[in-house]
Parts: sequence; C-alpha cells; structure tokens
Amino acid sequence: MKKLLLAGIVGTSLFAVSCSTVNKAKDAQAVRSEFLKMKGDWQIVSINYDKTYKIKPFDEGADAQCFVGSHWRFIPNNYSGSYTLNGGGSCPKFIQAIKVDIKGDVFTFKKIAEGTKAKQNTAGYTLNVVNSSTDQFSLEQNVPFEGNSVKVVYNFERTGMDYTK
Repeated sequence: MKKLLLAGIVGTSLFAVSCSTVNKAKDAQAVRSEFLKMKGDWQIVSINYDKTYKIKPFDEGADAQCFVGSHWRFIPNNYSGSYTLNGGGSCPKFIQAIKVDIKGDVFTFKKIAEGTKAKQNTAGYTLNVVNSSTDQFSLEQNVPFEGNSVKVVYNFERTGMDYTK
C-alpha cells in the first residue's frame, strides 16, 4: 500500500512538472513570436512629445530630434540589435548595440557597451508597444521630469529585412 501511495505521489509530481515545462515552453514561444514580428530593419520617422521639454532619449545626450531618421535593427534569433544615429548638425553619429525583449505590449532594451556581455548590464529602458502592424509600430515611453511624466512616442516604419549591412 505504501509503495502504491509513493508511486501515486511520484506520478502526480512528474505530471505537474511536465505540464509546467510545457506551459513555460508555450510562453517562451509566444514571446519569440511577438519579437519575430519586429525582425528586420526599422527607421524612426517621427517622435511626438510636448516640445516645451528638452528630451534626450536613452541617456545618449542627443536631442530627441536626432533620433528621427535613425536606423534600428532587431535580430530575433539572439534577441539582439542595434540603433544608428546618422549625425549631422548638432547630432552625434554612432552605432549602439542593444539586447531586446518583448512580452505582450512591453518592449525592453538595454545598451551593450563594446567588450561587455548583456548580463553585465542590468540597466535598461521599458517602453510600451502601440499601434503595431507588419510595417509600422510605435513605442511609447513615459519620461519622469520634476515629479511629472512626459509621454514620448517613437514612430517606426519598416525599411527592410537585410542583415548584410
């Protein structure tokens, strides 16, 4: 009787663990599916915010308007990517490597400095995905300022799927 009870407990435990593993795998696949929709090359075509504020996104020291026309690449097989500011005028020119994650409507990324690994950087940025389609999407960020929050919306359009650049 004790052996039968023990076998029942072990069997139930194994079933519970296997179901949990299946659910985690389904959740991971759903996240990957969301990110696959963003695979490719994108460009910020406009940024909407209250222009009475001087916004410098993502701690780059560059004005928000420097990000208009910037090129963003998302590579889903390793959740990586980059963004490139084109320079010109008072805008800097550079390429920034990033690690990206998307869960539902929440888009997060962190900058990866050259020669470091993503796990060494725990700081990052969280934005909300809005108005998403196959060829365009927007990211919305609430930036804290003097006890208030300024909404910044980055509007993206797909420019391609070319990874040879």
